[in-house]
Amino acid sequence: MDLWQPDTGETLLARTPIAFATGAAAPVSGMRWFRDTHRDDIQNELEGWPEGPTYMARSAGGSTARTLLRGAVLGTGLAIKAFLSMHGGNIAGTPTANAGTDTPDDPADEVHDFPVLWAAPRTIARTLPWQLDPDRSRAHRYRTHAVITDRRLAIVGFDYIKGAEDFICDDLLWEISRSSLQAVELRNFKHGKDTRIVFSDGSWCRLSSPTSAGRERLTRYLIEPLDFIPLQELTSAQRTTAETFAAAQAADAQPPLVKRNPCGCFRIEVVAPSMTVATFGHPGLNTTMDASGKELTPMEHHPQDFLT
Repeated sequence: MDLWQPDTGETLLARTPIAFATGAAAPVSGMRWFRDTHRDDIQNELEGWPEGPTYMARSAGGSTARTLLRGAVLGTGLAIKAFLSMHGGNIAGTPTANAGTDTPDDPADEVHDFPVLWAAPRTIARTLPWQLDPDRSRAHRYRTHAVITDRRLAIVGFDYIKGAEDFICDDLLWEISRSSLQAVELRNFKHGKDTRIVFSDGSWCRLSSPTSAGRERLTRYLIEPLDFIPLQELTSAQRTTAETFAAAQAADAQPPLVKRNPCGCFRIEVVAPSMTVATFGHPGLNTTMDASGKELTPMEHHPQDFLT
């Protein structure tokens, strides 16, 4: 692997796959647009971008028919699953938490239109790399990851070879200082995997992670204050737990990052760059301990121990 690394003295916090989001509501399903503040399409104005598809939102009638068909297929599938369950059939898969909701945060930008770039001329969002667009970079042979440090947000890209998860040769595509980020907002409509990042000049982008866990890795240390507790300020038991957890990870594991959660527990995060994989980025090596230094079991966590 040839991974992009931060400068000396800069702390690597997270790495996760991202791309421009894709519409999920029936009128805009599978689509995305690049807009200025007048809602005009600007994809042909973006410097250095190759040509991409031109979309048109579906009519209300077509959207209704599409929704009814999808509902009928889903209903049939659920009925089959229910029948199999009642008759001893084995249903593969494990239920997982879903942050998605059927209520849009902003119907104008999620149902009637779906901008993933909102940018007046000469604003930050217009500088984002075209490789974030699945229609241009072809996700089956290229990947883009967000890398978060205590100083910046960077986007790297690399050629993807199916089955070679550890074959990563990063190109730095884009970076920005954390001071240029105005807001990072979770967007839960439909799938619960989108994030809107607003820059200091008011321009913004809408990005998507392949999983809700990936979105948490993208947003946690962009939303939360970076008030890590120095190891020397922990109690002896707390420090032992943190250092023992870090020592159990890969050989290149960085010193543990410890934060106090609102409930009084402590989150321990460890970054080991060698554990990065092409499809999911860095896995997010973390655990939680209570004030006494005892690691918590999954059933002992509090809601405040989680971001999403």
